[in-house]
Amino acid sequence: MKNHEGKTRYSRHLLLPEIGTEGQKKLAEAKVLIVGLGGLGSPLALYLAAAGVGTLGLVDFDVVEESNLQRQIIHRSCDLGKPKVASAKDRIVEVNPLVNVIGHNVMLTSQNAFDIIANYDIVADGTDSFSTRYIINDACVILGKPYIYGAVFQFEGQASVFGVKGGPCYRCFAPSTPPESYAGAGILGVVPGIIGSIQAAETIKMIVGGAKPLVGRFLHFDAWRMSFRELNLQKNPNCPACGGM
Repeated sequence: MKNHEGKTRYSRHLLLPEIGTEGQKKLAEAKVLIVGLGGLGSPLALYLAAAGVGTLGLVDFDVVEESNLQRQIIHRSCDLGKPKVASAKDRIVEVNPLVNVIGHNVMLTSQNAFDIIANYDIVADGTDSFSTRYIINDACVILGKPYIYGAVFQFEGQASVFGVKGGPCYRCFAPSTPPESYAGAGILGVVPGIIGSIQAAETIKMIVGGAKPLVGRFLHFDAWRMSFRELNLQKNPNCPACGGM
């Protein structure tokens, strides 16, 4: 670590032999893109910032609305009407001023995904759009970037890691497009907090290395029954995205 503030701030990481000084240096050098700054993106951004990820890219084109505040904990009442990218950046800087924050106040599309994602090491998905997930997945597969997946619905959540060499991609898991969005179906506010925190943990593990990530593994969480289930996922050799890789 280069300065006393860093040593003090990250002291609990430095005490972990699995992370230590070298792991913290990897975190400081990492560049992570978070797509979507809602219920999942909120804990993702806050925990990755607190962990000392050196550069966080934020992608969102929406503004903060009152209905967001029940679960999107990075935003506050005073942020109503503000672009989510700007609101999230303000909170991240408050949490950790050592983090470099790059805002992308745009919708991620097939036209801009490659240009944006190419500048980052890992992409963490905080969206609720199936079409955007396919865009993220395909760009990550082609560019060789890990894709930290998360999704929530009512009382349930899912998490996995796609796009890692030898493991499945999102198209292996969901080869056909489901209904477009669950955004209007209702959600228990803590569920995206739990899944987003799992995504943050998976992101940190991918950066530091040496851990067992959710590659080839699909985690399902049910808050109402307080249960976790894990399923094995196989790479599809005929997958149109990753089958030949």
